[in-house]
Amino acid sequence: MRNLVWYGILILAAPSVCGQPTKKTTLSGYVKDAASGEALLGASLYLKENLKGTTANTYGFYSLTVEPGQYTLVCSFIGYENFSQSVDLTQDKTLNIELRRLSVQAGVVEVTDERNKQNTESTRMGTVELQMEDVKKLPVLFGEVDILKTLTLLPGVQSSGEGNSGLYVRGGGPDQNLILLDGATVYNASHLFGFFSVFNSDAIKSVNLVKAGMPAQYGGRLSSVLDITMKEGNMKRWEVEGGLGAIASRLTVQGPVIKNKLAVIASGRRTYFDVIARPFISKNSPLRGSGYYFYDFNAKINYRISDKDRLFLSGYFGRDVFTFKNRETAFSAVNFWGNATTTLRWNHQYSKKLFSNVTALFTDYKFQFDGDQNNFRFKLFSGVRDYGLKADFNYYPVSGHEIRFGAEYLNHRFEPSNVTFASQILDVKPPEPIRYHSNEASVYISDDWDATRRLRLNLGLRATFYAFNGRFVRYVKDALGATVDTLYYGRGALIKPYFRPEPRLAARFLIHENASVKASYTMNWQYIQLASRATISLPFDVWLPTTEYVVPQFSQQVAVGYYQNFWEDMLEASVEAYYKPMRNLIEFQDGADPAQTLNSNIDNTLVQGKGKAWGVEFFLRKSRGKWNGWIGYTLAWTNRTFPQLNEGRTFWAKYDRRHDLSVVASYDITPRWNVSAVFVFATGNTLTLPVNLYFLEERLVTEFAERNSYRFAPYHRLDLAATYVLSKPQKKFHSSLTLSIYNVYSRLNPFFIYYNASGNLTEGTFRLQARQVSLFPIIPTITWNFKY
Repeated sequence: MRNLVWYGILILAAPSVCGQPTKKTTLSGYVKDAASGEALLGASLYLKENLKGTTANTYGFYSLTVEPGQYTLVCSFIGYENFSQSVDLTQDKTLNIELRRLSVQAGVVEVTDERNKQNTESTRMGTVELQMEDVKKLPVLFGEVDILKTLTLLPGVQSSGEGNSGLYVRGGGPDQNLILLDGATVYNASHLFGFFSVFNSDAIKSVNLVKAGMPAQYGGRLSSVLDITMKEGNMKRWEVEGGLGAIASRLTVQGPVIKNKLAVIASGRRTYFDVIARPFISKNSPLRGSGYYFYDFNAKINYRISDKDRLFLSGYFGRDVFTFKNRETAFSAVNFWGNATTTLRWNHQYSKKLFSNVTALFTDYKFQFDGDQNNFRFKLFSGVRDYGLKADFNYYPVSGHEIRFGAEYLNHRFEPSNVTFASQILDVKPPEPIRYHSNEASVYISDDWDATRRLRLNLGLRATFYAFNGRFVRYVKDALGATVDTLYYGRGALIKPYFRPEPRLAARFLIHENASVKASYTMNWQYIQLASRATISLPFDVWLPTTEYVVPQFSQQVAVGYYQNFWEDMLEASVEAYYKPMRNLIEFQDGADPAQTLNSNIDNTLVQGKGKAWGVEFFLRKSRGKWNGWIGYTLAWTNRTFPQLNEGRTFWAKYDRRHDLSVVASYDITPRWNVSAVFVFATGNTLTLPVNLYFLEERLVTEFAERNSYRFAPYHRLDLAATYVLSKPQKKFHSSLTLSIYNVYSRLNPFFIYYNASGNLTEGTFRLQARQVSLFPIIPTITWNFKY
């Protein structure tokens, strides 16, 4: 503990040990989009005379403190014209900047970005920002732009299978990714059992993925942070945009209620599987009335109280709904699941050097299955609900220092695998639902510090306190799974506390103007986990907290990398290697019965073990000019060791992939024509297969190979797309048509394997054949998009 205190003091004292001059002046302000008033987070700013620079924060705020003098300020952001202005800094000055999008004339794209060196100059490692304009150009499945699928095209990030949008980052599981939408946690980020993400691209402003060197303001997960920010609403004029696709339509409306003062945005999306299928279902069919659809709704209010205060209220609500009716058996069911989030944020600028953001948040994820047959009704449900408060501060004491500090509190309530029922015939009382309650608090501080001209350090420390609380009922089990005791804990009772430190360190050494080497160390503790029996994230997987039985997951990650820009920063290249040991990972026991977890303690059926992940990632990216895209390749290993599984022998994780290659390209032929292509190749996922069948005491026994000792065939696919802009650039109404072809050469990639039995075992003619199921052949789709 003493060492941790000194570590925090070092961070706080860093500005004072650098020999500050007695006189400084500060230039501060906001960077915004000239057309909409949206903040441009991550915009780069620097002074030409001394090359001192900074970047705009999430809300567009920047601050530069330097010696008094005359300077030239340059501000740049990808996709926007460069801004340059002389500034007199003999005293403190406020300068708000509005950047204009790049102009396109006669098929020539004007590129004026002079200095985009975040790849080589920042301390960030394993961090990728996606521009929504680029994402929307890529080929998509069924015409639905999908942020998560685009992320799986990056090195170190992989999907769980054909068409799925689940994320596996550097050997971690899907529950080890912190997915945030305007600061609120999204617990299930997919629709249709993982085939589409819950994020409507028309409502999203920015996407930032962190795989290594996780900043101190983030915590609670082992593998990555996916920070997604919604659009703020156009402060200048009203806009309407949307699209009509093969399976879904979407509509977004945004604009100023009071110009430059109050703006709103509302965005909705809905599929029409049910509407399309309805005419094809006979009126006499016993299944008439069955159907499936999903929908999303995003909304945000942006209120500028004053030059120093701003208020944001944002929300998301989404549901998948599956209905089933069988008139022959009188059975009906309604199954729904989805997320709801609400975020209230207050920005305040205390001074030209100190900026704060205070957030109140709410998250609710729910899965529910309601069944009814012959006056017998039952409900299966699970979910998680969070209430939280968070305060974040940005402090810019002098040039070359950005100090961030803050605190966060979360209250969790979990309901894993509960069931209730009612009958007009049977007088049976259902068991009481099981709920888990916990509280999580954290504080953090970090300093991004230019120690010398070549050396930049990011020193961070995060400390977390977690408490598993009552009200709670613990069913104590024996080795055979029988209940031998029952423990009752009252409301608020402290059952098990945990306190854990999480030091963070990142360093960058500039070799020359266009090349650098970086290294980072990250320690993470994770207090909530996803219990899953499947290889993909499904809605009936359940979240549960750390308890007195299940201890928090733990990981450390060390990463090193080389980064270089070419052709006046037109081309960015990087090579990163990482090593990540993990402890206290969870799996279900072999032979665990799902029925054991209903209205009982699910952690009685879990085991914990350790794992390792290591690999190297290669990334080459071009983000300016007519040609855009990237090439990513990952060579990686990840394994698991559980004393109770696989006879204690180490086995490859189910998402272990040796090779993963992605090639993404987009080309603007003319201002109205764009073509794009995506090619992916990956080693097949692991699986466990039966290797022998025999009778033992007149009982058929199946003998399996070692856990995950076999692999599916390699996965590969080529997608193409072409977009034609129907309207001329001068028109207020813009529309376009996109033809997308998924799986051009109709590769039958494996989705799962089942076994077909034939013959007679006693006669020696029995045969068990493995058969592959593939989902998607070649799929062409046309989507019409519009904006007014």
